Amino acid sequence: MNIAVLLKQTFDTEERIVLAGDGVSEEGVKFIINPYDEYAVEQGILMRDAAGGGKVTVLSVGPARAAEALRTALAMGADEAVLIDDERVPADEYAVARVLAAALGGEGSGTPSLDGEAVDVVLGGNFSVDLGSGQVAVRLAALLGVPHVASVTRLETSGGTATAHRDAEGDIEIVEVPLPALFTAQQGLNEPRYPSLPGIMKAKRKPLRTLTLDDLGLSPDDVAPLTERIGIALPPERSAGRMLRGAPAEQAAELARLLHAEAKVL
Repeated sequence: MNIAVLLKQTFDTEERIVLAGDGVSEEGVKFIINPYDEYAVEQGILMRDAAGGGKVTVLSVGPARAAEALRTALAMGADEAVLIDDERVPADEYAVARVLAAALGGEGSGTPSLDGEAVDVVLGGNFSVDLGSGQVAVRLAALLGVPHVASVTRLETSGGTATAHRDAEGDIEIVEVPLPALFTAQQGLNEPRYPSLPGIMKAKRKPLRTLTLDDLGLSPDDVAPLTERIGIALPPERSAGRMLRGAPAEQAAELARLLHAEAKVL
């Protein structure tokens, strides 16, 4: 079974966010694999091993530093890695999805592939912890023309179909789709392994290719962004609570006045 895993390098979730200009400062920041993508990497390894063979290839669109996250995935047990590093790719979900679609055989193909080999399953995280849009993977599925199931907490394959349990806001939906298909991993799908020392040593010898837009046959016009970030700001400091005194009716009247005059929510 051949599996492609989408991976993004993000801030460590314990990092303090510091704004610099119109963006977030990266000075001194520790980067990690997006936590939801770790579930996807682990699931790909488990599925390959259960199938008795195949290949797990991790793909990332990002700067050169993202190679560190890809090497971590290789140390976990993935077989190959591809980094698409091109400063002409904007930080736009549609643009990133188009780049990934080109790397996976082209838009509308209906049969994802890598280096001419068919890909049975594409896995990704439910969303990234930095932007949290949850758009790239499902946009990619639409561009490739393959079915997708999001927020998966259990995934099994048999023959040419897959059965997925997905988190539906507290409930569980069971969905069966034909392969090839795309799935995004939710917390609870598995428990990602830690890279072992032998795995880390082996990762240094595993293939990690770097591609650009030119290698994928794309131009900057092909990945023109559909969205624009016009500003970024931290939430306002939380003010101290206020005690309302008097009879219940007086408290209710004062609360309504404050919500209307100060909070401006009424």
